Amino acid sequence: MQGPRCAGGGIVSHNRRVAILGAGMAGATAARHLAEAGLPVQVFDKGRGVGGRMATRLSGTMQFDHGAQFLRAHGDAFAARVADWDMRGITAPWGGAMRRVGVPGMTAPVRDLLAELPVSSGTTITRIVRDEASWRLTDSAGGHHGPFAALAITFPAPQTVTLLAASGFAMPEIQHVSYAPCWSLMLAVDEAPTAALIEPKDGPLGLIATDSSKPGRPAGIRLTVHAKPDWSRAHLELSRDAVVSELTRAAAACLAAPLRPSYAEAHRWRFAQVETALGCPCQYDPALRLGAAGDWCLGPRIEAAHDSGLALAQAILGDLGPAA
Repeated sequence: MQGPRCAGGGIVSHNRRVAILGAGMAGATAARHLAEAGLPVQVFDKGRGVGGRMATRLSGTMQFDHGAQFLRAHGDAFAARVADWDMRGITAPWGGAMRRVGVPGMTAPVRDLLAELPVSSGTTITRIVRDEASWRLTDSAGGHHGPFAALAITFPAPQTVTLLAASGFAMPEIQHVSYAPCWSLMLAVDEAPTAALIEPKDGPLGLIATDSSKPGRPAGIRLTVHAKPDWSRAHLELSRDAVVSELTRAAAACLAAPLRPSYAEAHRWRFAQVETALGCPCQYDPALRLGAAGDWCLGPRIEAAHDSGLALAQAILGDLGPAA
């Protein structure tokens, strides 16, 4: 495989459909930008819904943002996007310090980007095949998809490496990317902390977020607790019941108040936060029209995922060109 690069020119093809693997912020941003340029897109994601780590868990009438807790804009491109979301009620301020959250859940910005675009949820792509000038995909149920003129992979870096290796391709630079895991605890309690967001300096906890304090959330008091990377890594294979017990105890100690949760559940994020980023906006091979993007390209921020997905879409457009 020719060494991937951040952008490039290309060849002319009559097939202009683009497959995008992953329906998180990077994939959704790429899909929206390509669609707005007039290119047909098809998004695939193994999850039941969209959002990736911008995840919202529902349990009866309860709702938890158990992945990313908020987003912030620093650069012009993402700031413009967030301003538009704010204006339309897709995001709203929370917790000070320029933090924004999705409304009514953290998946809302991704849902907005993917609105009216074709998304195949619950579809795990296990193999990609280059067939002359096109890409064809195989999923875990034996289904086949394609042809596509270009392919954008927006999985976490380790999952991207695995898919490429299983298909006979490689992007060697991606192997240097590293992630920290995170155990996330969801609690329904009877008393809310005084602060919407607490970030302890000491102990095993990285944050305690009062989920129910976010705008547009259902009634009730709910907390999301994230363990720090070191604790999560050391306890990665601990049972969920044990994690619930350990983190509930730690949260009670941090809040200096007993916690009597009526609901408690834990979720393990193996690839929660980028520790070592690639340092390039995206990876793209113009000869194969194969690219990859994600927060792992630029850093551990939702904005980084957005900017990476946008960069990959622009590289693809450099080859295929916008619709006439």
